[in-house]
Amino acid sequence: MTEAKRCLNCKKPQCVTGCPVQINIPAFIQQVAEGNFAEAARIIGEDSALPAVCGRVCPQETQCEGKCVLGKKGEPIAIGKLERFIGDWSRENNWCATKKSAENGYRVAVIGSGPSGLTCAKELRMKGYNVTVFEALHEFGGVLVYGIPSFRLPKETVVKHEVENVKKLGVRFESDIIIGRTVSVDELLDKWGFHAVYLGTGAGFPNFMNIEGENLCGVVSANEFLTRNNLLFAYKPEHETPNFVGRKVAVVGGGNVAMDAARTAVRLGAEVHIVYRRSEEELPARAEEVHHAKEEGVQFNLLCNPVKILGNEQGWVNGIQCVRMELGEPDASGRRRPVAIPGSEFTLEVDMVIMSIGTSPNPLIAATTDGLDINRHGCVNADEDGRTSRRGIFAGGDIVTGAATVILAMGAGKKAAKAIDEFLMKK
Repeated sequence: MTEAKRCLNCKKPQCVTGCPVQINIPAFIQQVAEGNFAEAARIIGEDSALPAVCGRVCPQETQCEGKCVLGKKGEPIAIGKLERFIGDWSRENNWCATKKSAENGYRVAVIGSGPSGLTCAKELRMKGYNVTVFEALHEFGGVLVYGIPSFRLPKETVVKHEVENVKKLGVRFESDIIIGRTVSVDELLDKWGFHAVYLGTGAGFPNFMNIEGENLCGVVSANEFLTRNNLLFAYKPEHETPNFVGRKVAVVGGGNVAMDAARTAVRLGAEVHIVYRRSEEELPARAEEVHHAKEEGVQFNLLCNPVKILGNEQGWVNGIQCVRMELGEPDASGRRRPVAIPGSEFTLEVDMVIMSIGTSPNPLIAATTDGLDINRHGCVNADEDGRTSRRGIFAGGDIVTGAATVILAMGAGKKAAKAIDEFLMKK
């Protein structure tokens, strides 16, 4: 309440413009300041399906808090922490801000139960649609359960509670259904009686560097490493297929996923080295995540790039050969392009390499759906409201943009729900 009282309640709140789901931030903070937590939860619930999640993993420093006028000369309002508090208060007090709506006769299939799919499903159900969420895995939550470690986002409490809130609205959930194998998008529309489909399957297809040695034992993608630990509990010795974790691990990449993989490996007893080709200023991970990784003992090997993974006679990793880099002219992203320094090669002795250099959408849906345009990166082409080249099929989140943030995926799901509503109401 003390922190909330610092809010200036601006007439033209820039914090709202910085929020991808357009939460009425001054209004909910005002209610927190007055101790009206239930009303604060109701206000957040009008625009966000996952307050306790966003409060933990959103990059507020570049979004809502980055726009706060108080941040120009001092500390911005801790909007993320206040949202997290309200989300946790709602769970602890078993308080749900939203209520069921009468069904309007239209059925919508939402593919994927990650942040984009959950948001779209909630928005559509509140508008009266009969919504079914299809999930390929056995747990609901998408990247929230398989990608983000529990030490950053608790699964049993926070994620499951947020999913249960969407279920309480009347949204149906079906697990272990792989769209494109179990059933196709075309069949959902033509045979199963759905009037529209939303694709929110994310980008879970890992990228590799295509360098020598990537097929050695002990080289894995961060996606696989995190999924096996977060969702399958393979870190337990009694597990049927236990996870291999090296004594000395190199994590290639500098994003939030790389930090998650590094911090997970530390918890499993490894000495961990981040290998990243740019400087610390160019690290794409949140400053908070970099700080925590350093605090936990992760070592940063910056301005160096892997060129070869070395192995022993048994086919296992025993080192990674790198070259030192320097920053040249800016590239298309606006960041200075790293350039190799001739003769600067060195070897880092490791027995495991975790590749965390980005992900792409799984090509299965595009390959099994007629008339769905994709770009050269394998992402589905869709406009800002989620409309694709195929009438009645909408898409949003990482399947459209490539790997991004939870809140941007939520924003895409919210926009698509509005577009789906407009599309079906014109029928």
